[in-house]
Amino acid sequence: MRASLRFDRAPRRVYWEVTRACDLACRHCRAEAAPEPDPTELDPEEGLRLISELAEFGPPLPHLVLTGGDPLKRSDLFTLIAAARHRGFGVSVAPSATPLLTAGIIARLKAAGVEAISLSLDGSEAARHDALRRIDGCFDRTLVAARACVAVGLPFQVNTLVNEETLDDLPAIYRLATELRAVRWSLFFLVAVGRGAVLKPITAEACERLFERLLDLGGAAGRGPIITTTEAPHFRRVVLERARRAGRGEAALPRGNMGHGAGIRDGNGIMFISHTGEVHPSGFLPLSAGDARTADPVSLYRDSGLFRTLRRPDLLAGRCGRCEYAEPCGGSRARAFAATGDPMAEDPLCSYEPVHSRLEAVAYATGQVRSGREGDG
Repeated sequence: MRASLRFDRAPRRVYWEVTRACDLACRHCRAEAAPEPDPTELDPEEGLRLISELAEFGPPLPHLVLTGGDPLKRSDLFTLIAAARHRGFGVSVAPSATPLLTAGIIARLKAAGVEAISLSLDGSEAARHDALRRIDGCFDRTLVAARACVAVGLPFQVNTLVNEETLDDLPAIYRLATELRAVRWSLFFLVAVGRGAVLKPITAEACERLFERLLDLGGAAGRGPIITTTEAPHFRRVVLERARRAGRGEAALPRGNMGHGAGIRDGNGIMFISHTGEVHPSGFLPLSAGDARTADPVSLYRDSGLFRTLRRPDLLAGRCGRCEYAEPCGGSRARAFAATGDPMAEDPLCSYEPVHSRLEAVAYATGQVRSGREGDG
């Protein structure tokens, strides 16, 4: 794997699930959150120690995302933010749209040095969004929170679930995110974990069509938020294919509304720490490398067999293992595991059939070999 696409020393982002407590009851919740905190979650002292240990990654530090559940249900949230900022971390927070998320709290997050927050919109209107969140008024509170962010200058991204239920509404959600002045639109492609196991994913063919539409939206420079995907890294292949059809190599790929994060995926650039301290490759891949209560999280990321394996695209199986895009993409390891029990299996949401041998893959991924499909139009 090219050094630029392998994140052995440190992840780009650490997601810490500071609590599973949340006053929503979302149908797709990965965490299966409950109203009250788990008594075994990391306590305030353990939380501060975890931040200190994560700082041992050294510069450049990963970006720290405080998620949940609802981080606002944690009484020491602002103490944790202050400690992380003191250590030099960039910090984002992923609150839930409940009565706890007031304009005053948003202003306080901004004053505390939080760089951005995320707000979820799974529908372009209240009926659709609230049906997934299972709490009336959640949609309206999300819009109020977005406007409060704009008022105090706190950047926010909109998170949207992609499944059969939301697919036809995505263009309207994008327009709404644009109107609200979101800086980023992050699409979370359903992985069958937690409560999400009862929802229906889109097909691989529908996913390909959606990627093309997303590139059309993202190509409208300056008109909308940056578009990114979670658990759908094969979006990067579609970005690369379109760039090459236009006569550009990988070095010429746009980084703005196409921001594709080449190489970053579960365990490679991503680390997730659960509310009880378990260290996972992502929040959607429920395999543990160890316990941050009893082991060094930096060492778990760098040296555990789980993380080291996930950073080796040569160990991928099926179509992912034969694919010329194995390095910049690598497929969703979480979805592969959910579908087969093997985190190195092929990603069933990708329909791509590799056209090059493994020996040609690196050269093709760097633009040195031309695809026979480039002239297909």
